Amino acid sequence: MKTRMLGDGLEVSSLGLGCMGLSFGLGPATDKTEAVNVIRTAAERGVILFDTAEGYGPFVNEELVGEALEPIRNDVLIGTKFGFKIDDAGQIVGLDSRPQHIREVVEASLKRLRTDRIDLLYQHRVDPSVPMEDVAGAVKDLVAEGKVKHFGLSEASAANIRRAHAVHPVAAIQDHYSLWMREPETTKFALCEELGIGLVAWGPLGQGFLTGKITKDMKFDDPNDLRKDFPRFTPDALEANFKVVDFLKDLGTRKGFTPAQIALAWLLSRKPWIVPIPGGTAVAHLDDNLRASDIELSQDDLEQIDAAFATIDIKGAPLSEGLDAAIDR
Repeated sequence: MKTRMLGDGLEVSSLGLGCMGLSFGLGPATDKTEAVNVIRTAAERGVILFDTAEGYGPFVNEELVGEALEPIRNDVLIGTKFGFKIDDAGQIVGLDSRPQHIREVVEASLKRLRTDRIDLLYQHRVDPSVPMEDVAGAVKDLVAEGKVKHFGLSEASAANIRRAHAVHPVAAIQDHYSLWMREPETTKFALCEELGIGLVAWGPLGQGFLTGKITKDMKFDDPNDLRKDFPRFTPDALEANFKVVDFLKDLGTRKGFTPAQIALAWLLSRKPWIVPIPGGTAVAHLDDNLRASDIELSQDDLEQIDAAFATIDIKGAPLSEGLDAAIDR
């Protein structure tokens, strides 16, 4: 697989693997044996960057990633995240990016991940009660100790990215970015260009919608499926938003690609420092998604996509009110 450069000299595969959905957030957890197989197969296919977080589960996703990658740890890069307050019952009950807590989280994550270093450590969500300079300073100390290699921020505002970068180089920001969630183009692109920071795109397939495999009558009532609270996934919104899928399927039929491949190839075409991290709960998903790394959409293709999406009125907010409120804008 081709590679791309994020910031701070961090070279990664052009597509990473978002591991969250294997154990949390998008329905029932994948069988552990299959989940380990998916992660290891992704590495065999050339994926270098694997994304997880202490908050996914909590904890169980890091444990899964650690077990799966332990035999090949030196051949891959692991990104994980801190920033939440998690109570004794394993429930996320708020934010906590105090420097001492960051250190505690990193020590615990290292054990779960079965490693001696974290390649890319993100603040998962900005904690308004802790100055960004203190957060970046804590990560800088961990870098100096060799426990962390690179620093990242997830869903942070441009102002806070600047503040962090002034203390320690930010290698990557992780933002919600896809064909139907294009906010980073106006809020982050210029900043990334200016500061030399990469953008890791989470949700690049619209939580599964852009794959074309979600049906109009699909229910999202599993308690472990975050989409049940996303306005974009209500029955009425799904019905309206199928114009997106219809377009992608039609273009895919003409080009010989799947909707997922078009959506990922489009992201890769945007900037050379963008790295999508699609998920996948089966090897078949990997085989579909990873082919996008070799697809180059023509200028005519890109113009057709932009023209089509300019005419589609996408219904519903992409995230629940609670998740959206946690984004630092």
